[in-house]
Amino acid sequence: MAFNNLADRLQMSLRRVTGRGRLTENDITEMMKEIRLSLLEADVNYKVVKEFTAEIKDKALNQKILSGLNPGQQVVKVVHEELKELMGVEVPLVFDSQLTTFMLVGLQGAGKTTHVGKLAKYLRDKEGKKPLLVACDIYRPAAIEQLKTLGNQLNIEVFEMGQEKPLKIAKEALKYAKDNSFDLVIIDTAGRLHIDDEMMNELVEIKKLCNPTEVLLTVDAMTGQDAVNVAQSFHEKLSVTGCILTKLDGDTRGGAALSIRKVTGVPIKFSGTGEKLDEIEVFHGDRMASRILGMGDVVTLVEKVTENIDEDEAMGLVEKMMSAKFNYNDMLKQFKMMKRMGSMGKILGMMPGMNKLKGVTENVDDSKFKQMEVIIGSMTKEERKNPELLDRSSRRRSRIAKGSGATPADVNRLRQALDAQKQMAKRMGGNPANLNQNMNMQSLMQQPARKSRGKGRNKRRW
Repeated sequence: MAFNNLADRLQMSLRRVTGRGRLTENDITEMMKEIRLSLLEADVNYKVVKEFTAEIKDKALNQKILSGLNPGQQVVKVVHEELKELMGVEVPLVFDSQLTTFMLVGLQGAGKTTHVGKLAKYLRDKEGKKPLLVACDIYRPAAIEQLKTLGNQLNIEVFEMGQEKPLKIAKEALKYAKDNSFDLVIIDTAGRLHIDDEMMNELVEIKKLCNPTEVLLTVDAMTGQDAVNVAQSFHEKLSVTGCILTKLDGDTRGGAALSIRKVTGVPIKFSGTGEKLDEIEVFHGDRMASRILGMGDVVTLVEKVTENIDEDEAMGLVEKMMSAKFNYNDMLKQFKMMKRMGSMGKILGMMPGMNKLKGVTENVDDSKFKQMEVIIGSMTKEERKNPELLDRSSRRRSRIAKGSGATPADVNRLRQALDAQKQMAKRMGGNPANLNQNMNMQSLMQQPARKSRGKGRNKRRW
């Protein structure tokens, strides 16, 4: 997550006051110094930092203690509420009753063309729209080809007229969309390496012609405060309706996300969370605030589970596990269900308290899932169906290791994962309602298999 360093610093500051029965003004002042420094290091706008910390200090000193909360917990609540206010509430996209037009604008390198494709896929899959992508970036080399490639990958039509003037392309695209029953047009406009009058004038003309319901600015989250300056410049000329914050999964400090809405008044509507074309999410400021403070994001986690995992299929696996008949075929199904939810590191990061387990969310290696799938694929049908065949034969394990390009230790690790799930089910007493949902393979996937060391004695070596 983009806010990892900021989250660590803020949580450390808050832990120093959490649990205290009494807080002095000096305690609050010291905490505010640490929070201020944390935000500045995250490249948050200075004025935003000043107002944010002043507001927290004022409320922390003057707020009445709520029933059931100690003073330290109350301070955490104040910080959480202010962080939610800073990042803003969800602002939905605006659609026209017949043909909706969106313009995506931004500087080169911010991921504008890629997010034209991402947004189109999201709205087609989630909202049932029929989008048409329009190639109006005639200046950047290969921009049109890039959009056409994205369109082919997504099976979404792209309207292009080569090097014709962007205004003419936009005009013809709208006519084509009406004639061919499209209900959404997304225009990929030209960007520059820096803001200039020629680019802005062209965008203004396209906006006048198309009258879009949304002018969405793509902003690179890795640019920090510069992203705020870019947003201000575009907003002054185009009255931007929302931002798409790209590269939020990268090694960025998060200053843009915490500054843009406060400084410009422009809401963040979407965030790009990875390189894949389905890695785009509606931006929820309240959920992001909870994740920054280590409270998890259970709502988003539940949404991902609901979208990607069939309830009947999941319950069938649970029941089979409880009956001790869980085998490698079932484990393969389980891997595929988990992969549909996305990166395990991201999923674990949404669980409350997981941030305190240092290294867990960062070190989960998703490639281990693929390796385990290959190992299972190297087994015979009987071996997948009857795990005890592997337990009784080292020759089988060696053959499977060679066939999958793995080592016998990797095969043993897979056996341990299967055994661990069976043991867990046994401890649950055969009741699916008691199944610990946090039990998964990541702990085994991060550890090498146990090896014996020394003569006549076994030692665990992790």
